[in-house]
This record gives sequence, structure tokens and C-alpha cells, in this order.
Amino acid sequence: MAAPIVFCLLFLCFALAIIGTRAQGGSWEVIVEDAGIAAMHAAVTRWNTVVLLDRTDTGASNLSLPAGAPCRNDSNDQALTYDCSAHSALLDIGSNTIRPLTIETDTWCSSGQFLPDGTLLQSGGWNDGSNKFRMFTPCINTSSCDWVELQNVNLSVWRWYATNQILPDGTIIIVGGVGGNNLEYYPPTGNGTVDFPFLGNVADNEGDNLYPYVHLLPNGNLFIFANNQSVLYNYATNVIVTIYPQLQGGPRNYPSAGSSAMLALEGNYSTATIVICGGAQYDAYNNETVNLPGKGSCGRIVATDPNPTWEMDTMPLVRIMGEMVMLPTGDVLIINGAQTGSQGFELANNSCLYPVRYQPNQPLGSRFTILNPSTIARMYHSTANLLPDGRILLAGSNTHWAYTWAQPFPTELRIDAFSPDYLSAANSNLSPVVVKAPKTVQYGNSTYNVYVTVPSSSTGAWEVNFASAPYSTHSFSQGQRLIKMNIARPVSEANGQYMLVFQAPPNGMVAPPGYYMMFVVNQGVPSVAVWVQIVIS
Repeated sequence: MAAPIVFCLLFLCFALAIIGTRAQGGSWEVIVEDAGIAAMHAAVTRWNTVVLLDRTDTGASNLSLPAGAPCRNDSNDQALTYDCSAHSALLDIGSNTIRPLTIETDTWCSSGQFLPDGTLLQSGGWNDGSNKFRMFTPCINTSSCDWVELQNVNLSVWRWYATNQILPDGTIIIVGGVGGNNLEYYPPTGNGTVDFPFLGNVADNEGDNLYPYVHLLPNGNLFIFANNQSVLYNYATNVIVTIYPQLQGGPRNYPSAGSSAMLALEGNYSTATIVICGGAQYDAYNNETVNLPGKGSCGRIVATDPNPTWEMDTMPLVRIMGEMVMLPTGDVLIINGAQTGSQGFELANNSCLYPVRYQPNQPLGSRFTILNPSTIARMYHSTANLLPDGRILLAGSNTHWAYTWAQPFPTELRIDAFSPDYLSAANSNLSPVVVKAPKTVQYGNSTYNVYVTVPSSSTGAWEVNFASAPYSTHSFSQGQRLIKMNIARPVSEANGQYMLVFQAPPNGMVAPPGYYMMFVVNQGVPSVAVWVQIVIS
């Protein structure tokens, strides 16, 4: 085995040397030198803050709880039973300041999703947190909100490595987890858990069915992918409607995870396309083979097609643990991760510093562009989130059981941001500025007006795009979606302002209720987003 591994490493070095000569686009900036915690989970709130979460059983973090805050006192915590350090924090992206938050139970490998009112629901975890629900209600005064642990409502079973997805009526479905071949809902239903044997049927001897990829399709059903297989699931009737063809190339979920995204919904919203890219080689996790190259293949399937098939493509770099982030334009950014090994502590090597842009509307074979590299390795337990200003926030990376500064991959406490090339100075004259926009949007036939200015007179190819605020963890953004609104009439201009009239989304299957970042896009250059709440009535 030694010779193939050496060959693979030489190939990776050669590939990176070539890539370095043709990487293009995008810039990087460290915005927080020391956040105090490594962000295993992250979510952007409607008040332009970012909730960061780590485990609570790592021992002390580098961020102290505020004076007077209760310390954790957990006799089951194997690292530190009495802990006065913070394991959650709030980043204000306007000032780049960090405020510690108080979390009582262990959120290790938990799941999350925003409720329709903008409250972040966080579920499950490890040890004392395994059946817990927690809520964070963001506030405009960032010094006054904190986590609340629900006392009288719990998960029906232990949930560790599960996935959350908001449904059309605002209910949250919670799918899978270790030993959990079932699902349940928040608010809880009288049925408690619902058996979902698909997850058990696809498990292999290293698992590969954890943090399943769950996407709500515009027909109201769920696309659920685990290992290398997927189904169309009608949760209302508890029936698997369609069994999709197997995705070739081996497992794609934890601990062999690549990433997945649903492409932008547009037009009449009848079509939903899922893309799944990268992953680890089968058995890299079991054998702890840190130098076994990851996958470079991507599968793409029209999940709403009556005769769906996978279209295969190849990334310019192999990648495990990459994050797929929907950009305001409808392109996908693939970022973070490693090139060899698998997920798990100490089980990956060769960080993948180069982001890649995936342009879904380009011909097969021409969809990928390699972008300028980072200098910070974002490996296991990293996050990536779209910000309202169009940047991508990168946080976390801890390949170790506890916080450690051992090289080559020390626990990463820095937070940085990647600016795609639509934010370059060359494009600044095309960037719209939103002057007036609706605060709420209701489903149906209603139209809404958005008023913008543009620094130059160069306008055209207008879009009004709504981006959700997903929960980023373990190389998958739970609840991520981008909806391109239909512009109802030609864009008009008067008094230096442009008026865009867009059609509301038809229902919660297309756009579940909640807060969205609304971007106005001019010729591929987005505005700074404003937050708009889509409401049921």
C-alpha cells in the first residue's frame, strides 16, 4: 500500500502546483483573530449576528463566561466537570466582536434550524445534551439574548449526527442520528418517533448514513440521501414515493462525507436539482488511512423528474468535508475540507485551501473554476455561512479531541471571510443598493416592490433572490435554499431609482416560512441583502 499512497501524494503536490498558476478570483480577510471557541456549528441571524457553537466536553475553551453567568457543573463530563468557559458565542458582523453565550448541555454533533419567527432551534448532541432542545432568539440588542434550554419538551430518542429541515407549515423534521433509523418533529407530535428503516438499510460497516442530506422539494416531498442512496419521502403519509438510482463512487455521508446542495429554485418552481460532490474513500475511516485521496466526483440529479438519473461531473480537486454554499447569484461555492483521509479526529490530511465555484448553468465539463486559496486550514469541524453582504464566513476546525495547538492542524480560533469576485472593486459600480423593500411577504399571487439605486447606469439581467439562513455543520448546511423570485413586470426607472416588482412564492413548499436574505442582483453582482420574513398569513 505504501507505493500507491506515495504516488497519490506526489500527484496531489503536482496538481496543486498547476492549480496555483491558474487560480483566479476572490479575496480573503481574517476578521477575528481569536474567537475563543472553535465553531463546530454556525448560523446567521436576522440581526446580522452569527451564532457559533462547539462541544462542551473539550475542557476549557479560550473564552470565559461573562461575570455572573452560571458555570457548567456536569459530573458526567469526562474532560472538566466544573467549567466556567464558554462553548457558544455570538459574532456581531458589523463590529467583528465576540460575546460569550451560556450553553448548559453538550451540543457535540447536534443539529439545528431556524423557526418561522427567526428563533434558532438546536437539537440533540452528546451525553447530557443527547435528547435536548435549545432555543436562541436573536435580538437587536446583542447583549440581552442567550440560549434557553427547554425543560418540559425533549427529543423522543437520543439524537447525535441528525439532520433538521423546516417544512412548509413551519414544523421541523429531525432525521436520523447514531442508532436512530427514525425521525421525529418539533413541535413534538403524538406519535413520537416514526420508523424510517431506509437509514438502517443503507448503513455499512463504518456507518456512512449520519447527517443525511435532507432537502425539501417544491412538490412537498423530501429528498433524503444517505451513504450512496436516496429516496423521495412523503413525510405526511410516511411513504417512500421513489427510490432513486444509486450514486456511483462510494459513500458520501459521515464519516465519508462530501457535501450536498439543492440548486436555486426558479421559473414555475416545478424542478429541483440536487448536487452531491466529493467524499472519502470507503474504509478510510475504519482503517484510519489519513493519506487515502478523497473523491473528485460530483453527481447531479433532477429529483423531480419522473425518470431521474445521475449526471456525473469531476471537480478540479478531490475533497472531503467540503462545504457547498449557495451564493446569491445561484452559483455554488465549494470550500473548506481536506484532500485525503476521512472525517473524525486525526483522520484527515492535506487541507484543501482552494475554493471552487460551481456554475450550474454552464455545459457539463465547464462548470468549475478554481479560486484564490486561503492560508487557513479548515478541516474537521469547520463551518461556512453566506453573510448578508455576500461574503462567506469561515469558522472552526478542530481535528483533535480537545483544544490543542499541535501542528500541522492546531485548533482554529480565527474567523475569516471569503469575498467572491462579484465583490471586487471592478464590480462595485454594478452593485445595487436597496433603498426600500417589504418587511414581510405572503404566499400567493401578490406582488411586491423593491427600490434600488445603482452607482452606474449599467443595468440589466435583474434578479430578486431569497437565500435562507441554514445551520452549517459537518460539511452540510441544513435547510439551505435559494429561491429566484419571478419579476412580474419590466424594471422601471424614475428619479434615479429602479423599481423591481416581484411575484411572491406560491407556497411553503417552495419557500418555507421564516426570515430570508433578499438580494437584488444586477448582471451577476448582488446587493447587500435585507432581511425579509415570509409568512403564512
